[in-house]
Amino acid sequence: MPRRTATMLASTLMLIALLCAGVFIPVPYSEMSPGPTVNTLGDHDGEPVLQISGHKTYEASGHLNMTTVRVTSAEYKMNLVEAVYGWLSHDNSVVPHDTLYPDGKTEEQATQENAEEFSASQETAKVAALKALDIPVKSWVVVSAVVKGSPAQGRLHAGDVVKAVDGTAVKKPADVAELVTKHKPGEETVFTIVPAKEQAAAKKEGRTATKTQEVTITTEASDDVGEKRAIVGISAGTDHTFPFEIDIKLADVGGPSAGLMFALGIYDKLTPGDLTGGKFVAGTGTIDDDGKVGPIGGIGMKTIGAHDKGAQYFLTPEDNCAAAAEDTPDGLTLVKVGTIDDALGALKDIRAGKTADLPKCTKG
Repeated sequence: MPRRTATMLASTLMLIALLCAGVFIPVPYSEMSPGPTVNTLGDHDGEPVLQISGHKTYEASGHLNMTTVRVTSAEYKMNLVEAVYGWLSHDNSVVPHDTLYPDGKTEEQATQENAEEFSASQETAKVAALKALDIPVKSWVVVSAVVKGSPAQGRLHAGDVVKAVDGTAVKKPADVAELVTKHKPGEETVFTIVPAKEQAAAKKEGRTATKTQEVTITTEASDDVGEKRAIVGISAGTDHTFPFEIDIKLADVGGPSAGLMFALGIYDKLTPGDLTGGKFVAGTGTIDDDGKVGPIGGIGMKTIGAHDKGAQYFLTPEDNCAAAAEDTPDGLTLVKVGTIDDALGALKDIRAGKTADLPKCTKG
């Protein structure tokens, strides 16, 4: 066989081998891509996303769209060819698998965690919107989770209302850890609680729960590096009673990043006129009870999804601004927001056509 023919044949076989390797050898990456956007002021699957009863509401036009990101499943094995294609694609993002599924998290675990975060974001969105409208909301500290195998297991339960620790009244979730860590590991701490069942019954009947009990728990040492703290093995959170019914009807969505847009949608429904002035506004961002907007993941995918849907303005958490501004879709204005008040102020400028006054995202 002529040397030139042999060289070409060897090169062809090597190329085929490399292509086969690229197709069949998995790589430790996952892919993110733009997901659906949903107008919080509109309908989804045939029913309103926001359903409010017991309080006067108003028709709202325009768009206040929440945005999402699609990700490959935890079990999906990406090959090298797919990874290279994703890296070269403008509308997709290839990231290390552990970024989306840290510590070997399964698809089921990720789905459950996202569902819990989504539910919590709905509650904080309601609180933030009503606080912005000066509508009182009753709040209290609760046990949100109990660590399996911890001293609190079987002693405290998710939903228990924490009234006091060692006789000191608890006003916010951080108070619980602060009071427990005043002890040394191995010492006893006393929780004054309203049991979850009693609280649930009182909430359903529209009354204030008054039946309390004291629970004594022996603390244990944390697994921190260095000095050990006293812990009991719970997470504290906040529960609320709202003065009227607010339901958010949206399935198959997870995570906390729709909080800001839900809060704005609720605010719009409860006030006359249109927050957007009929404009197409999309956005993202977590929100807490006090209306502070927090950063999210996948910002680049969300701006692309919003732009493709027709958005003109994108409300962007201030901590995501620099990353979002690195590759802004043409015709989409990124508006920096740090609180719900920032967002309301920006929407006022958008309604008035004062776009030059908008706090825009910039690179770096």
